[in-house]
Amino acid sequence: MAEKVVIIGSGPAAWTAAIYAARATLQPLVFQGNPFDDKNRQNGTLPLGQLALTTEVENFPSWPAGDTRQYLKTALKADDPDFPYWVASGKEQPTHGINGPELVALMRQQAVNFGTRVESKDIVKVGLKKRPFTLTAHDGQTVETQTLIIATGARANYLGLPSEDKFKNKGVSACAVCDGFLPRFRNKPLVVVGGGDSAVEEAGYLTKFANPVHLFVRRDVLRASKIMAERATSNPKIDIRWHTQVEEVIGDERAGVTAIRAKNTKSGEVYDLPAAGLFLAIGHTPNVGFLGGQVELTHLGYVKWTTLGRTYTSVEGVFAAGDVADDYYRQAISAAGTGCMAALDAERYLGHHGLI
Repeated sequence: MAEKVVIIGSGPAAWTAAIYAARATLQPLVFQGNPFDDKNRQNGTLPLGQLALTTEVENFPSWPAGDTRQYLKTALKADDPDFPYWVASGKEQPTHGINGPELVALMRQQAVNFGTRVESKDIVKVGLKKRPFTLTAHDGQTVETQTLIIATGARANYLGLPSEDKFKNKGVSACAVCDGFLPRFRNKPLVVVGGGDSAVEEAGYLTKFANPVHLFVRRDVLRASKIMAERATSNPKIDIRWHTQVEEVIGDERAGVTAIRAKNTKSGEVYDLPAAGLFLAIGHTPNVGFLGGQVELTHLGYVKWTTLGRTYTSVEGVFAAGDVADDYYRQAISAAGTGCMAALDAERYLGHHGLI
């Protein structure tokens, strides 16, 4: 018997969709991905999404400053076999608010509390040309479903340096809005890598907290729009370094990132630049490979929403939520909002076709 709704993903969009679908008695099944696949670790596609790579979260409504440790110990299951959540792992904990893995873990637990079923598997193939749709997991399991919500997110692009990977969450970030406010970056020099609008935006945002912000640009010109480029060049806190690339991230376990080894590709000079953080702004890659070209994508490779104000895709009965379809906002709260929308769209689709 076909499922009513299957959700692929494990970030805020997926779990919000699951909460709404479960409360609508649609008995959703979530494929959250395989937490034991090293390829997922290397690609930044482990379950729990981008929030799993974020430390303190201070911009998600309902989580103000305050000691949340006792609440988290009662809200999350310490013996969960899939994820050793920070609150139960023995790791050093923040003294206020909540961190990324805990926040999305709470969303997951809330969905499970309402009856959501969860499979820790990767969907590697879909059949969307006939109904019900067919999904194939990495272990060969197949599932049929009347509706599908794609919430697989988009992974931030990194440079691929071993030292960069070592200091993720310890000074290396791909989201200035998420992490720039953290105390470790306050009044410290930082490095931003990139030459487009996103890089200039990130650099400008970081100047609120850090000084200076070194912007590493591979060429001798910014790809950013003219107005954004002017903002960067006129900001006294932004130091643009042309023809510059990162060779290595330097630091230690206690302090995290302490310097960036840079190379001027024109002169060949290599030098160490003191910095408390490295922010990558070299784009995102939506996780859409498993779709096999069966859903229309935008020119940037994101799933295309085909109707204004709806989460509809080019395939009737298939909906998209979160960063897999959003190349602009890319925030946990906006992803959660579209997850809600996708669940409501799926419920109305099922009702319209007499499937519930």
